[in-house]
Amino acid sequence: MRDEYAIVLDFLKHGRAGGKDNRLVQAIGKDNFNLLELVAREGKHLKSGDQVYIGEGEREDVEFIKGRITLNDLTSNASRELDYILEELIKENQEKFVKFFNQAGPISTRQHSLELLPNVGKKHMWKIIEERDIEKFSDLKDIKERVSLLPDPKKLIKKRLKKELKGGCKRYIFTAPPRNEDKNKRIRYD
Repeated sequence: MRDEYAIVLDFLKHGRAGGKDNRLVQAIGKDNFNLLELVAREGKHLKSGDQVYIGEGEREDVEFIKGRITLNDLTSNASRELDYILEELIKENQEKFVKFFNQAGPISTRQHSLELLPNVGKKHMWKIIEERDIEKFSDLKDIKERVSLLPDPKKLIKKRLKKELKGGCKRYIFTAPPRNEDKNKRIRYD
């Protein structure tokens, strides 16, 4: 689950306090939401919200990818920016999230993957399933309109993304588990 592009959350020109790395960049992957630390090329000054190429080819702004990080590793500036950037990424990746609502299935006989979203219990889950069986959801607004009493789907997704980015989840829906966690925790719905 590699990203081709990332959005800059914070640029630390002189690196972390007491650290050795200069030009440290904290960023989030545009498609797979990987939180990353990058090292910017000499002479490059990146700012929050900048999009940078991090794929396999020649990288203009990034010298190398230092590695994946968790929400707890973010600077305070990066944490503040993450909220705004996640909202934009949810809008851009709306199709991916609607697909989840349209295709999510049970995890076990007692739990459904829709219930992994914050504030979604059995009643909401059954209403979502009932509505998608009548007609597939077209967008997040459609979900909000057709499933009464469901909190805003964008906010649910954002809360779930932040929980997964923090690490320590039993199951992962939208992101890959951190490197030190079992990859079998990832729920595939696509």
